[in-house]
Amino acid sequence: MEIKDLSKYTNAEKIILAEQLWDSVSKKDIELSPEIQQELDNRLQLLEEGKTAIYSLEEVKNHIDNVRKK
Repeated sequence: MEIKDLSKYTNAEKIILAEQLWDSVSKKDIELSPEIQQELDNRLQLLEEGKTAIYSLEEVKNHIDNVRKK
């Protein structure tokens, strides 16, 4: 596969290209190991049972900043 010079495209055109690439990948084609599938299933179950916390990206960034300051 040849990579074309993307610098000649606008950001909007690059986003459209990225969307087309993403959409061209079938979810059926993505292979997960049994261990990863089990971990994802466990995390989803914990989320559905309300046994895990959900954090916004901003909260995560703030936490990382605070940890780095220590």
